[in-house]
Amino acid sequence: MMFKSLPFRPVLLATSTALLGLLVAITSAAAQDHVGQYEQADIEFGASLYNANCTRCHGEAGTEIAGTDLASGQYARAESDQELMRLIRTGIQGTAMPPNDFNQSELTGIVSYLRSMRDFDLGEVRLGDQTRGERLFNGKGACATCHRVRGQGPRTAPDLTDIGSIRTAATLQAALLDPTGTMISVNRPVRAVLGDGTLVSGRRLNEDTYSIQLIDQDERLRSLEKASLRELTALTTSPMPPASDALDEQEVADVLAYLLTLQGLE
Repeated sequence: MMFKSLPFRPVLLATSTALLGLLVAITSAAAQDHVGQYEQADIEFGASLYNANCTRCHGEAGTEIAGTDLASGQYARAESDQELMRLIRTGIQGTAMPPNDFNQSELTGIVSYLRSMRDFDLGEVRLGDQTRGERLFNGKGACATCHRVRGQGPRTAPDLTDIGSIRTAATLQAALLDPTGTMISVNRPVRAVLGDGTLVSGRRLNEDTYSIQLIDQDERLRSLEKASLRELTALTTSPMPPASDALDEQEVADVLAYLLTLQGLE
């Protein structure tokens, strides 16, 4: 008998002149630290969100409010990305900046865009078309043959109903293009050989020391006692092919745009 245990795991300081110089140097270095650290897909997603939600007050260049230059990458009330996300979410009391109900994926996109704003042309943003993306998801891309969305579709692959709120644009893009390389452990398919030699393959749902629960290839819920198995193996190759096998670059961008709209049950 042989089996592997697959544990279940359901993203300062000195004198006035010298001090001033040091603070300037630190501020400059902090701003430079942000350069090049954001993913293109997150920047583009953030740009589309900024265009839809922020330009009315801040303008496309981020300079419409007196004393505020969003493209500078430096903000009086927020130095780190986490502080900036918190500021965007809570708003600024006593000002026209309201609280915003953005999820973590959206906040990642907006901050990525703000930090890259100086070198990014908002007029050229084209993440993809979500309407075309939905058609491709259900048609040419064949995503709906495995994935479930809002109660519709099979259960052989992870449910994507809220994927746009829990994955960033960059991680979703990477998962589309390299499913095996980005597969998280909880989503790894498993192969079990029962005591009578029957082979059961499927998607792991849960696991503890003594048992494992999975959805098999026929969409049946199976609960298997580990002690009764001849073999239990986690597969390292995703059953999902790269999206680029069936879709061109624009079509992948369209599907990505659609996935980002999946924010949970409506």
